[in-house]
Amino acid sequence: MTETLNLNHLINGERLNVARSGERLNPSDTNDRVATMPDAGQAEVDAAVAAARAAFPAWSEASPEARSDMLDRAGTLVMERRETLGRLLSREEGKTLAEGIGETVRAGRILKYFAGEALRVHGQNLSSVRPGVEIQTYRQAVGVYGLITPWNFPIAIPAWKAAPALAFGNTVVMKPAGLTPATASALADILVEAGVPKGVFNLVIGRGSVGQAIVDHRDVDAISFTGSQGVGAGVALGAIKRQARVQLEMGGKNPLIILDDADLDRAVMVALDGSYYATGQRCTASSRLIVTDAVHDKFVAALADKVASLRVGAALDATTQVGPAVSEDQMETSYKYIDIAREGGGRVVAGGDRLSLATPGWYVQPTLIADTDPSMRINTEEVFGPVASTIRVKDYEEALSVANSTEFGLAAGIVTTSLKHARDFQRRAKAGMTMVNLPTAGVDYHVPFGGTKRSSYGAREQGFAAVEFFTQTKTSYSWS
Repeated sequence: MTETLNLNHLINGERLNVARSGERLNPSDTNDRVATMPDAGQAEVDAAVAAARAAFPAWSEASPEARSDMLDRAGTLVMERRETLGRLLSREEGKTLAEGIGETVRAGRILKYFAGEALRVHGQNLSSVRPGVEIQTYRQAVGVYGLITPWNFPIAIPAWKAAPALAFGNTVVMKPAGLTPATASALADILVEAGVPKGVFNLVIGRGSVGQAIVDHRDVDAISFTGSQGVGAGVALGAIKRQARVQLEMGGKNPLIILDDADLDRAVMVALDGSYYATGQRCTASSRLIVTDAVHDKFVAALADKVASLRVGAALDATTQVGPAVSEDQMETSYKYIDIAREGGGRVVAGGDRLSLATPGWYVQPTLIADTDPSMRINTEEVFGPVASTIRVKDYEEALSVANSTEFGLAAGIVTTSLKHARDFQRRAKAGMTMVNLPTAGVDYHVPFGGTKRSSYGAREQGFAAVEFFTQTKTSYSWS
């Protein structure tokens, strides 16, 4: 057990010392209070947006080198402090320490990547159909961005939303997830230390109503949201109602196909990693394992052995492989879906029972459920826990049809030694990201991220694609 942090909003470069009405408990040990936190209201949101609006002209017109240098310094500080930040992240969110440190390093690299992108914003010179007329296009900052971030990647996702916004000259009002505000607050402190000017980056902490106040604010020009479909739909409606830009990432029900010709050891490793690490709390996790008949039973038996051997424990225990769920509600959701699958005819072949460990925490036993049908709720609704189900199919065509059968379309994977099937899958899978012989969870920070169907809405996040959402194109004509 370590100290309790007392969190405050960051508005116009100042930490506001306000009353704290909530607390965050350690999911590995609920006797440990990680942080106390305030709950912002309309006044705090108004102040943060006003500060961001006032800071926008100078920041958007500053040399891109100034923005680049600030982000590079921030990235360096995050990398240097990865052990401390990673430990805080794991204590607050429940990831294993290795996963917490790994995510922190990723956030540092994201900041450094966009430090480079700040210097690479470019336009075009185009020929006019009219003699003597010249045309140029160039990109400009948009204004104030409201960033609403989730709890499952409490430093990486704030970094990958804030870094491009700041790199391209915008100002930010961020609302971190209520379950993981301390990690986001630590990132805010680093941005201030790295030299972000007053008002350019603001952090308001609170419940869902704070996010809605940001969405509805007339002086917020764009919204980037990561979270559930239900909340995302409301965010979209609020933004579109006042014609603000909006970008949504809303999860997945990601399939992993295992074909007859797959390397079985590879298939088991890919499924284990994609389905169970990070406690299954990744929007790209493999929750549907679609296996052809000839290898189904052998694959299930081999994966069940691996799942049963996973060591569940406290996030900061070096021997832990799967940490706790982020909250009691998330733990109960996992067990609810296990029961629903059982009642629907699914066969639990590993896990499925409640855990009781030495310290009180929100632990879920990694669970594998076989003999499920594509239409069962376990295969159509997002669980967001260390729970995976298998679906038996006769061949590749049926496997692809089942993979494409949900309303989600974030990531999809296949394990096969057939180049023909691999290439066909990459073309025909209805997902924004496809993986061949790799876990569905695990993407690089310098390439576009996003899905199809109801998983994503708007422009892609991350990498070189981020410039599309975080800038606007201006076309300029001149005659000489």
